[in-house]
Amino acid sequence: MIITKTRKEIELMRESALIVSKTLGILAKEIKPGVTTLQLDKIAEEYIRSEGAYPGFLGMYDFPNTLCMSPNSQVVHGIPNDKPLVEGDIISIDCGALKNGFYGDHAYTFAIGEIAPETEKLLQVTKESLYIGIREFKINNRVGDVGYAIQKYCEDHGYGVVRELVGHGLGKKMHEDPEMPNYGKRGRGKMFIEGMVVAIEPMINLGTHRIKQHRDGWTITTLDNKPSAHFEHDVAIVDGKPELLSTFAYIYDALGIESNEEDEFRQKALVL
Repeated sequence: MIITKTRKEIELMRESALIVSKTLGILAKEIKPGVTTLQLDKIAEEYIRSEGAYPGFLGMYDFPNTLCMSPNSQVVHGIPNDKPLVEGDIISIDCGALKNGFYGDHAYTFAIGEIAPETEKLLQVTKESLYIGIREFKINNRVGDVGYAIQKYCEDHGYGVVRELVGHGLGKKMHEDPEMPNYGKRGRGKMFIEGMVVAIEPMINLGTHRIKQHRDGWTITTLDNKPSAHFEHDVAIVDGKPELLSTFAYIYDALGIESNEEDEFRQKALVL
């Protein structure tokens, strides 16, 4: 069952989403060769708690940490460890926060120094596909419209679109209806209505779309061990159109990147 949100609830969700966005912005300043994912996990947990929120992933389904940290061929759900990052790595960081009874859930894939051109292109196309999908999240469209748009864009570039892992509705629970696959057919699936909030999150592989799960019960990697990218935003339907609740602006501010990619999905200016 789809649980729509009132305007007041959407603003509470925006607060949770922005805590996650700010966390990722703080981490952007710390990600460099030599740092470990456990060190980054500690920074994230301390910041989230300092904002009066609780780390959304910690303990969920018995997950042991604050962040899902997935380098290189890991798609999602990587467990932080004490192995240092090295030049040329990429790392997907997925983060959640719970405040005022609502979740924020947000992800970004970072480059560690200089990365291979083909990997850089994968990150670019995956992030572009996120906004292409968000554009389809509007009143009277359907789940398949978002999935189709993401799938077509990524497969046109020769990439594999993960099937087994999907985006989802978001609210008082981390995972609500509807599921939001990154593939599909136009006009199929549940219809979007005013007040819906979802997490849209393309998970795109440089090679095959096929994946495998590791013995730890969490880590998922590409079957061919080629890199995978993951970007995620929280989005509400407000006045029939997609409204971003999360932002990459704090990441871009930390990295010195100028971008207007989010402007069309904001009905009011974001104050950093």
